[in-house]
Amino acid sequence: MHNMEIDQAQEPDYDSVKIDYVGFVDPYAVEGMVVLKSDDGKEFHMRAFSGEVAKHISSFGETQGEAPPSIYKMIEEICEQNELVLVKVKIYESGEVLRANLYFTGKKDLVLRNYRASDAMALGAFYNIPILVRKSLLKESVEAE
Repeated sequence: MHNMEIDQAQEPDYDSVKIDYVGFVDPYAVEGMVVLKSDDGKEFHMRAFSGEVAKHISSFGETQGEAPPSIYKMIEEICEQNELVLVKVKIYESGEVLRANLYFTGKKDLVLRNYRASDAMALGAFYNIPILVRKSLLKESVEAE
């Protein structure tokens, strides 16, 4: 019986990242952008997703304040009712777009595939769980000295 252990060792082609910066590409906050940083300092700049998602992500970092937005709250409730816990999200390229897989564990293991990467990242921030990015997406950071 082949069972995928959710807490298995880190996949070699993925790196765990932290959300280093959340902001907007444009002055009207229509397009969000996020900088993800791996432990070894490599970065992935993600943009072209809704500014609303970026607002949610930055609000999760703040202690208390506004209640979580309804869709994430809804997912949380569905998980609670079904005794499921979101344990990690993986972000990868699918053609020209970024997609994500969401890994749940609990009464049973569940993997939801091919979701919007920005939503998955928001959930990763909401739950404070590992966000994994395919290594090929990570670049050396280009900070000016």
